[in-house]
Amino acid sequence: MANKIARVAVREQDPAARAANFEEVCYGYDRQEALTEASRCLNCKNPRCVAACPVGIAIPDFIAALAGGDEAAAAEIISRDSLLPSICGRVCPQETQCEGSCILGIKSQPVAIGKLERYVGDWKIANAEAPAKRPEWNGRKVAVVGSGPSGLACAGDLAAMGYKVKVFEALHKLGGVLVYGIPEFRLPKHKIVEREIDSLRRLGVEFETDVIIGRTLTVDELLDNEGYDAVFVGSGAGLPRFMGIEGENLNGVFSANEFLTRVNLMGAYDPATSDTPVYVGRRVVVVGGGNVAMDAVRTAKRLGAEAVIVYRRSEAELPARVEEVHHAREEGIEFRMLTNPTRILDDGNGWVKGISCVQMTLGEPDQSGRRSPVVVEGSDFEIDCDVVIMALGTSPNPLIASTTEGLAVNRRGCIEADDSGATSRPGVFAGGDTVTGAATVILAMGAGRRAAKAIDEYIKNL
Repeated sequence: MANKIARVAVREQDPAARAANFEEVCYGYDRQEALTEASRCLNCKNPRCVAACPVGIAIPDFIAALAGGDEAAAAEIISRDSLLPSICGRVCPQETQCEGSCILGIKSQPVAIGKLERYVGDWKIANAEAPAKRPEWNGRKVAVVGSGPSGLACAGDLAAMGYKVKVFEALHKLGGVLVYGIPEFRLPKHKIVEREIDSLRRLGVEFETDVIIGRTLTVDELLDNEGYDAVFVGSGAGLPRFMGIEGENLNGVFSANEFLTRVNLMGAYDPATSDTPVYVGRRVVVVGGGNVAMDAVRTAKRLGAEAVIVYRRSEAELPARVEEVHHAREEGIEFRMLTNPTRILDDGNGWVKGISCVQMTLGEPDQSGRRSPVVVEGSDFEIDCDVVIMALGTSPNPLIASTTEGLAVNRRGCIEADDSGATSRPGVFAGGDTVTGAATVILAMGAGRRAAKAIDEYIKNL
């Protein structure tokens, strides 16, 4: 029976080797491995995995097509709901979404849905053909702000409907958080991200980099002067948070956003060729427990530093993906749980020499349902380090909201939008992290696709 077949293990780089390079950790399935894993699916009549997928991919259908050896059919099924399977298959938290709801996971291991999605997505990229004909232009124009997952998804759907779409990106490379935030060892940029963007170019989507909406151009100017019928804001959440403790202004203190952007986007891992090499020193402490913290600490390790995670709760409360924590431990990352920084220590010359911390214990659950950390009195101690990286979450940059008349934001600085992406400003739609705060790629992509439908309806009713 299908459920008697053991889950096919995915091949990976040896931990000792990969901890010193930026090559992709997981190799993914080959064809035979993918077909074998696909054969484990029970094809449930009421598939819980579909309900748990933020964009509702017809998971049993694409897996059945793959099990039958028809990658093209599997790719077509996925494409109805997801434009970025190679990306989502690599970085989405399947263990808490589709795979977390797989019936097989009750008594055995769930179907490796993410790895199968990745296989199909990679097959599609390798076998991609330009569409025979671009959709005929319907005479309408839409501007998309940001080339991250929500912007790309919105742009792709609108272009397929016949809209002339232009994506404005603030940075010098396209991809948003996919490029500046997620390291190469988790998501190869040229092999995957650039080729996914190329598929949108073939649909007729135009891209312009180095344009900061809110400064170079405003949303109002796009609508009033540039001839766009609607604007979708998918500018993400790139404004870092800090703790507000003494010493955060010392040399050697980074936000995770700055650190990862310099390494991923600007090649700062290579002092010989980079205009802005990044300093990691001998020992790096990363404060936080999410996926960004794991990305930062594993990057620091690859740059030659001893790397330590400091997190104020226990490992059971770590918000990072189980796979990322597992990979970090394999690579020699030290975890200091139930530890909270109180001060960053100055070496006397304005540079970090260490971090002062206190031990924590867990009290009653807070609003998130996680037990609140409580300070253990008299437990102060110090950790020796040269660099401190704060990975405490992010919020949207206020620039767009502050320069767009009538655009409402909530108390966290996120743009207010309904489920369709419609904002308080007619003709302006928003989705992804700029609305929800930092979340997952698949959630941002789903928001972009919903907004594309709403924009289409809005323009048709003008």
